[in-house]
Amino acid sequence: MASVFETVPGAPEDIIFALTAAYKADTDPKKVNLGVGAYRTEEGKPWVLPVVHKADHIMVDDENLDHEYLPILGLPDFRKASVKLILGANSKAIAEGRAGSAQCISGTGAVFTGAQFLSRHYPFKGAACYISKPTWANHRAIFEGVGIPVLEYPYWDPETKGLDLKGMLACMESAPSGSIFLLHPCAHNPTGVDPTPDQWKQIADVMEAKGHFTFFDTAYQGFASGSLDKDAYSVRYFVERGFEMFIAQSFSKNFGLYSERAGNLTIVARTPEIKNTIESQIAKAQRAVISNPPAYGSRVVSLVLNDDKLYGEWEENLSTMANRIISMRQALFEELTKLGTPGTWNHIVDQIGMFSFTGLKTPQVKVLKEKYHVYLTDNGRISMAGLNTKNVEYFARAVDDVVRNH
Repeated sequence: MASVFETVPGAPEDIIFALTAAYKADTDPKKVNLGVGAYRTEEGKPWVLPVVHKADHIMVDDENLDHEYLPILGLPDFRKASVKLILGANSKAIAEGRAGSAQCISGTGAVFTGAQFLSRHYPFKGAACYISKPTWANHRAIFEGVGIPVLEYPYWDPETKGLDLKGMLACMESAPSGSIFLLHPCAHNPTGVDPTPDQWKQIADVMEAKGHFTFFDTAYQGFASGSLDKDAYSVRYFVERGFEMFIAQSFSKNFGLYSERAGNLTIVARTPEIKNTIESQIAKAQRAVISNPPAYGSRVVSLVLNDDKLYGEWEENLSTMANRIISMRQALFEELTKLGTPGTWNHIVDQIGMFSFTGLKTPQVKVLKEKYHVYLTDNGRISMAGLNTKNVEYFARAVDDVVRNH
């Protein structure tokens, strides 16, 4: 008997996971993995943050913890602390009772939860979501998956290897009023290029004039600059300007809780009543998809965020990660400069966060993989966390070769 699924086409492999699999299968001792978006130590190993280790032990010894279901919208202390972390303790949105939240399945789940709500309740029917060109691949998949059309706004300028602010603002001005714009508050993925405070003001001016809806996706608060407050600047500025918005938060990177899927969707509404209405609709939708979120990761985050001593230790851990990545940017820049590699490479140190958009072309990336066993995405994005003092010179020489000869 033929299967009822006989005609279903196979889906392509996920690019990042396929890249990781190819790296693991490679037996060359010099191989380098610059594809995965996860922190690595100087030894190239995953790092369990010391403060997370400490939180683990506290939780294990807590006889009052159980494995009962969380509420549909998640762990209350986690949600409250997450909102405070991104908006700031003195946020007027919190003080006025119009900041809400929903615990989600990491940042991916938070983007999905917000997108699903907008697909059902956003009053501008048919409004498109504009994503940066380029952006994290899942952004398009998530919004298209809930039926929201996806368009792109200019972001990366290949000539300057920086922000195309003029193109970005022009797109915002020409987009139909009430469009949705997905913005990266810090450590833009994949370019590592962030607007300056003055540029954020210009972006906010156009967003306000056009009545666009702001959807921030923040996966790197504290991980980019090492400062939680500095990395939240754009979000807090938009709140001060009076915008309604969604903010997807992930704790995968800044807590190293990649597999625990701890995330939050922060909601800033016009009034407390509207905030309550949004939360009620998200709860209804979440009940039908995951019923309620998992407890472990949110308990770790909540424990740290709500304890002054642990919070201070977490800030130290964040500085360790951020500073190592910054030092690898400087080391790569110095190696390329020393080699006299053609082109300008200052963008390596000007960019911020886990990723750098090198400007390498797809054919050059192919040579890096096949000749040098260096794994990175075809668009030339590298994870700076994959570099260390033992492989940065090797990688620089490989780049120098493909730039000169390919």
